[in-house]
Amino acid sequence: MAEIALDVNQISKNFGGLQALRDVTFQVRGPELIGLIGPNGAGKTTLTNILDGVIKPSSGTVYLNGRRIDPLPPYAIARAGLGRTFQVTRAFRRMTVMENLLVPAMAKHPTARRSDLERRAMEVLEFLTIDHLRYEYARALSGGQQKLLELGRLLMLDPDIIILDEPFAGVHPRLMEVIYRYITQVNAQGKAFIIISHDMETIFTLSRRLLVLNFGELIADGDPEVVRRDPAVIQAYLGSDSDEPWQPERRAPTA
Repeated sequence: MAEIALDVNQISKNFGGLQALRDVTFQVRGPELIGLIGPNGAGKTTLTNILDGVIKPSSGTVYLNGRRIDPLPPYAIARAGLGRTFQVTRAFRRMTVMENLLVPAMAKHPTARRSDLERRAMEVLEFLTIDHLRYEYARALSGGQQKLLELGRLLMLDPDIIILDEPFAGVHPRLMEVIYRYITQVNAQGKAFIIISHDMETIFTLSRRLLVLNFGELIADGDPEVVRRDPAVIQAYLGSDSDEPWQPERRAPTA
């Protein structure tokens, strides 16, 4: 598999007189596991929506594996190798769990045999521990189960880079362990992750690199242990000039 390369170059976004992002620049190289954090209104969702093509930047460029993707529609970006989940899940509620997994697979592989795709879907559902729900309608699933279903649809797309928007929010601890295992195992298989989360305990335990946004600017990028001591990060989260490092409580999932 070719080396994963995402280049985000001086991305800015204006909504009327509001500047939501200002000259955001960073790179992803290989199967990195990156946390994207910041206070409410920092620009995290805006950045994610630009990366996956939902909105277009006011200026700047995004390249994935050497190809410029920021002008492309979301479906083309997904086919190019970047997939994402949403903070509010977007399952096809009137379809079964199995049908939800087959939709992205058939869109990406229109000539594949349905039996092969169903076999792959069963493997994904078993991995996510929801194979017993394969004939249930998506609307009948709990919020946590719907998050697992979204992760399954990403696996059927097989993207190089996976962006997860608040994957742990409102999730039962047992399902949280499944999501944690999903991230670590899929990352070990060579996929890159960018994870947006307000669950600081988990994001500090899980991530090997942290990006911090504040008022639309990237104020820190580096090792989590270094980032939490950054004065700009302390100021953004604590609103003070304290010299004490920002220390969220740690809670490692038991998975």
